Amino acid sequence: MQYLPIFLNVRAQNCLIVGGGEVAYRKAVLLDKSGARLRVVAPDINETLQTLVITGAGELHRRPFVEADLDGVFLVVAATDDEEVNTAVSIAAKARGLPVNVVDKPSLCSFIVPSIVDRSPVVIAISSGGTSPVLTRKLKEKIEVLVPAAYGRLALLLGKYRGRVKSVIAEGKRRTRFWEALLSGPLSEMVFAGKEEDGKRYIEQHLALADYLDVRGEVYLVGAGPGDPDLLTLKALRLMHEADVVLYDRLVSKEIMARVRPDAEKINVGKERSNHLVPQEEINDMLVRLALEGKRVLRLKGGDPFIFGRGGEEIDRLAEARIPFQVIPGITAASGCACYAGIPLTHRDYSQSVRFVTGHLKNDTIDLDWPTLAYENQTVVFYMGLIGLEVICAQLIAHGMAADMPIALVQQGTTANQKVLTGTLESMPALVAANEIQAPTIIIVGRVVKLRPRYSWFGG
Repeated sequence: MQYLPIFLNVRAQNCLIVGGGEVAYRKAVLLDKSGARLRVVAPDINETLQTLVITGAGELHRRPFVEADLDGVFLVVAATDDEEVNTAVSIAAKARGLPVNVVDKPSLCSFIVPSIVDRSPVVIAISSGGTSPVLTRKLKEKIEVLVPAAYGRLALLLGKYRGRVKSVIAEGKRRTRFWEALLSGPLSEMVFAGKEEDGKRYIEQHLALADYLDVRGEVYLVGAGPGDPDLLTLKALRLMHEADVVLYDRLVSKEIMARVRPDAEKINVGKERSNHLVPQEEINDMLVRLALEGKRVLRLKGGDPFIFGRGGEEIDRLAEARIPFQVIPGITAASGCACYAGIPLTHRDYSQSVRFVTGHLKNDTIDLDWPTLAYENQTVVFYMGLIGLEVICAQLIAHGMAADMPIALVQQGTTANQKVLTGTLESMPALVAANEIQAPTIIIVGRVVKLRPRYSWFGG
């Protein structure tokens, strides 16, 4: 992050605005709504700004800025159309350690003012770090639509019960579960519909049952998809925000991990060829242990948990221990990477079926039903096949597939680092050797690969 997002309490604090035009007025309105005492300095101050300052019992100084104007102020905004004045204000404020914002000049700022969606006391701030105000405005428009104005009333209602809930439910974990249970039920819709008295009765009913609140642990096996965080399902995102602890694999990108609940404990159990950071049996036991401690455990896996993800083994252990669990599918690598590479897995003219197989090399060989895989009117997708690529190509040719059969290798599919190599069964091993390919990759074999030049839409 370029800036640390914070919310400053400026209530009853002296805040200096240097400038008297429309831009200065907009900043003054924001500070006034936050309860600040305004001090405005400028040779010319427009009428609307004067009225705002006088109404709020602030200070008006119709003259140029002088350094003494910084005396006793909490923060500073420079909003003139004179670059020299703005620079002087910035230098003087920073010399005193005062936070300063110079409108439209990020290089002179120690803080910037974000675009705001105001659902007081809920406030949502949006910033592009000064790179694109128009983009920020567009995001604000979307959030304005998605977040009803009644969220402010809901927050005020919950705030009234906060102290009482704390006195009734002393233990922090149980208290968090209480609030989450409330907000997962009909309370929000009651408030949004203007039925706040019904909402109060609903809270009272739940408080009366607080001693019986179930804080059992649960495990969520969630497919994180092939890499692009926008391919996460809505249910996956919801559970990522609810989990107390996260066990994640090597294939889960940092962009996806950034969407996990910030205060959740995060445990890397990633596995790669010949290097299992945490053995599978230990992962299985860890899921049970954490759930028995009353935690909600997110098992986050690249792709889909039930397609070469060993999710079945983890479910067996959870079922044996009678641990509640949910399984949330993800877009598997074959589907996601093929789409982003512009390769349809089936096509009426080239492929009437698709096979997903593991190409994992064991003892320098791959034990697969090669005669059925060598059938030419189908698509075969090999997971984890990079190390065994030469064996795969040789075996398919040896079992009757044409040496000129098209083949594609997709590295880090669906991400900004996606790389696609296309060739034939005969040529692909040499192409890979010459191009420094690294896992994760998938391999697609079939006539459908010929369609990539026509259907390609994503980078790589």
